[in-house]
Amino acid sequence: MEKQKLIEKINEVLAGEFEVEVRVITPGANIKKTLQLDSLSLVDMVALIEETFGISIKGAEIVNILTFDSLYEFIYDRMQK
Repeated sequence: MEKQKLIEKINEVLAGEFEVEVRVITPGANIKKTLQLDSLSLVDMVALIEETFGISIKGAEIVNILTFDSLYEFIYDRMQK
């Protein structure tokens, strides 16, 4: 999948699930703050991403994914493998 299309899909899925406007999801924004995630909803986000994009995310990996840009890169890299 082309990277820009992937980013648009990620934003669309997250905005729909966590009921935020797509426009507030910007590359440098903090994921937890933007989506108002607590620890339980963070687990929900990981499960949603894994299911939607067919990848696996380990707990140790998610702690390093703080911004949407780092999330885009992580998903894109995983999908290339």
